[in-house]
Amino acid sequence: MSGENPNRILVIGGGFSGLTAGIEAAETGAEVIVVEKNPYLGGRVAQLNKYFPKICPPMCGLEINFRRIKVNPLFTFYTMSEVDSISGVPGDYTVKIKINPRYVNENCTACNACSEACPVERKCDFNFGLNKSKAIYLPFEQAFPLKYVIDRKSCPKDCPAPCLNACKYNAIDFNMQPETVEVKVTSIVVATGWKPYDASKIDNLNFGKVKNVITNMMFERIAAKNGPTNGQILRPSDGKSVENVAFVQCAGSRDENHLPFCSYICCLASLKHTLYLKEQNPDAEVNIFYIDIRTPGKYEKFYNQVKELSGVNFIKGKVAGIEQDSDSDDVIVIAEDILNGEKIRQKVDMVVLATGMQPESFDFKVPGVKYAVDGFVVDAEGIYSAGCAKAPMDVAGCGKDSTSAALKAIQTGVRR
Repeated sequence: MSGENPNRILVIGGGFSGLTAGIEAAETGAEVIVVEKNPYLGGRVAQLNKYFPKICPPMCGLEINFRRIKVNPLFTFYTMSEVDSISGVPGDYTVKIKINPRYVNENCTACNACSEACPVERKCDFNFGLNKSKAIYLPFEQAFPLKYVIDRKSCPKDCPAPCLNACKYNAIDFNMQPETVEVKVTSIVVATGWKPYDASKIDNLNFGKVKNVITNMMFERIAAKNGPTNGQILRPSDGKSVENVAFVQCAGSRDENHLPFCSYICCLASLKHTLYLKEQNPDAEVNIFYIDIRTPGKYEKFYNQVKELSGVNFIKGKVAGIEQDSDSDDVIVIAEDILNGEKIRQKVDMVVLATGMQPESFDFKVPGVKYAVDGFVVDAEGIYSAGCAKAPMDVAGCGKDSTSAALKAIQTGVRR
């Protein structure tokens, strides 16, 4: 690697953790290459309505990082990409990166003419299928890079490609093919993030079978101004304003049949969602079914703030079942109130499952990276984990941990 930057770091994952690690390293003079599987940077944080500790919109923090990227020539990123292989030793790795076709090139101005002309709709994965987008779409309004992308799997084979005719900038290229690039790096940071646990695997909660049973991340998108309901908290089945909601904690977490660990942020997320709802509808009734409320450290104050709100009830007890009301789109929650020794059968407008954080790498593992049995990354010399690839944590924790990972990666290059 003679003649190259003595510190060249690969970051796998372009979410908040990966961006933090990459930018911090690049601003010390290291060359950084970020690989992100999505067509945009920002990861899971970009899907949030607000995040801790300031309870503010995530784009304010992400935009600062995007600006830092734009002015730093040492920072390179690939979207719609994945690592095919890693070989070598600390200080001298060879990495093969597969870049999947976007079918939209650098000429794109995000004018939306292509999407207006497109006749095909698909489930919007950014909004967890709560609404639809066109087959050619901008992932979200402030996506970075601000370029459209085509979901070719949704395009009929006989489609006359009206998007191609609508684009006056020659930005659409159906001839794009997958590419493979090979890079040499001194160290690697794995920041592949997390995904919501698949709630359909929790049989008694009937996610996907009973109307108006959603996950905490779906609720986050519903509450977001750029979400499927423009920030109005409405239940999916009929658009009714939510007046009575049940939050089910530990939906999959702390369960040897699902996720054996505490996912750290689920209690905080439900408390935050309670605030979302009470801000829109102060008279709304909120019932939080919990095993233990866990709000570590500085967040205890936030818990006490929410607990004092009128119409907010904390019920200690596991939810045994969720059923569809026979006469309406309402939901029946069946649970036990342990403290009062009572069985509860409660009808609500909507149920929100506080699904746990599962590492993205649980199902897909990067070749050459070590993993624990639960899918979290195990650090090794030269290859370091960051953020939720290491363990469940909040955004602030991810920022600190990713800075630490960047420092380790820089030191690997220095020792080389």
